[in-house]
Amino acid sequence: MNRLWLPRILVAFDVPSAQEAIILANTLEGTGCGVKVGKELFTRAGPDLVRWLVRTGFPVFLDLKYHDIPNTVAAACRAAAELGVSMLNVHASGGAAMLTAARNALHDYGDDRPLLIAVTVLTSLDRAALTDIGVLAGPSDHVLTLATLAEDCGLDGVVCSPQEAEMLRAQLGPDFVLVTPGVRPAGAAVNDQKRVMTPSEALRAGANHLVIGRPITAAPNPDVALAQIDDEVRHALEVRHG
Repeated sequence: MNRLWLPRILVAFDVPSAQEAIILANTLEGTGCGVKVGKELFTRAGPDLVRWLVRTGFPVFLDLKYHDIPNTVAAACRAAAELGVSMLNVHASGGAAMLTAARNALHDYGDDRPLLIAVTVLTSLDRAALTDIGVLAGPSDHVLTLATLAEDCGLDGVVCSPQEAEMLRAQLGPDFVLVTPGVRPAGAAVNDQKRVMTPSEALRAGANHLVIGRPITAAPNPDVALAQIDDEVRHALEVRHG
């Protein structure tokens, strides 16, 4: 499989055990979605579950948001690539040296390398939260600064709020990958997200991949919920390209 291919919808497997992840994967197998594995599940289940998901046929986005000294992040990126994941991420705020080291660490994997994207501003952060940590710029301005740094360092794209997708698409061009969490179908609870959009809104704004968790994973029938969102996504793409 060409790891540079990823489906539009990446289901966030934010569940507390390998057993629950396997049950969810069995429910969603064959639907064409990708899977996001984050810190909780990876800490509980480890790399063996990631390998199993890859063998089962799911493109995996390993969402561990590496942020450390350049050598440590480079080694972690190589370890992630060895798991067979399709995409992994680092924090753009780690700086140019760290981002460049992460990119260089994946060079030897050639066409089989995972996509490398950078986290800009977490979707749980608003202007007040940024001010609390000493960032005086608003979310959109800070996202653009970090995304531009990631592009300058040769990364494939960024994680951003769907509310910043249109701006980044206009500023950074058609080939820069935009991965958007904070996506909720109309009427769904926003939970701890602050900057959200519906799937169709996010795609029309220029997002490439949508990370969607609880609206699918907490549904009585996750495969049915995914199919409904997928229909919305297909319609939005027809409108965008029509």
